Amino acid sequence: KMGELPLDINIQEPRWDQSTFLGRARHFFTVTDPRNLLLSGAQLEASRNIVQNYRAGVVTPGLTEDQLWRAKYVYDSAFHPDTGEKVVLIGRMSAQVPMNMTITGCMLTFYRKTPTVVFWQWVNQSFNAVVNYSNRSGDAPITVRQLGTAYVSATTGAVATALGLKSLTKHLPPLVGRFVPFAAVAAANCINIPLMRQRELQVGIPVTDEENQRLGHSVAAAKQGIFQVVISRICMAIPAMAIPPVIMDTLEKKDFLKRRPWLGAPLQVGLVGFCLVFATPLCCALFPQRSSLPVSRLEPELRARIREQNPDIEVVYYNKGL
Repeated sequence: KMGELPLDINIQEPRWDQSTFLGRARHFFTVTDPRNLLLSGAQLEASRNIVQNYRAGVVTPGLTEDQLWRAKYVYDSAFHPDTGEKVVLIGRMSAQVPMNMTITGCMLTFYRKTPTVVFWQWVNQSFNAVVNYSNRSGDAPITVRQLGTAYVSATTGAVATALGLKSLTKHLPPLVGRFVPFAAVAAANCINIPLMRQRELQVGIPVTDEENQRLGHSVAAAKQGIFQVVISRICMAIPAMAIPPVIMDTLEKKDFLKRRPWLGAPLQVGLVGFCLVFATPLCCALFPQRSSLPVSRLEPELRARIREQNPDIEVVYYNKGL
């Protein structure tokens, strides 16, 4: 339709219904689209201008609703939601698939020798630290010391798990050894995410009512949110780290790969990439970004305060993070 775009489109929220898994999946397929990495600085600035102007009540002439949503997703893919700063390239959600594909592919290819195990687990945790810092919540700023502690602990945990399991699998079938990197990554996620978000576990995260009115801070909500993120991250790693090893184990016994051993690493990286393109958005969508918690499960003092002020509220909402 011709004419100016109305100003009542809510671009603060995702385009699709976030109470359904399908709506969340469509949202994250757009957010994690690796093609966003190819956009130039000028294209990112143009999208930022469209979004900021629209929020200020100024519609860019000739703008369609589809173009507005496209600009919103480009803007969200590159700028931090709370600080407005441009996120470093490898910290963006759109870099998740290419970066994880390369790192995971190498972890699965070079799992036999100790130095390469240590090196690739270290690279993976360094990348995780950048991602976790880039996608932190603006409400709870993280200090350099907390960042350092989380980084060192997760790296140590991942390397120790990988080397410990590697020594245990020496006498087991070769296929079992291929699953050691996955166990190390799962262990590191269980250490890294709670440590990166330790401030939330100390002071709690904001909880709101249905209308987004803040009711207080809850550690119980922080625990549930962090648990959901850990589960999502581990599930995200399962297809990429469980399917390629089985395929590669079969292929490496065939003459084709025996004659061309150099094809092993690129094939592994490609298989991992294929799995991640689907696993990343689908596992981000497992839990709603705006999660809920019954009032009965909150801390006693917060529960009492909410019951006193708003006796009708049965459920509170919070942002679980990514």
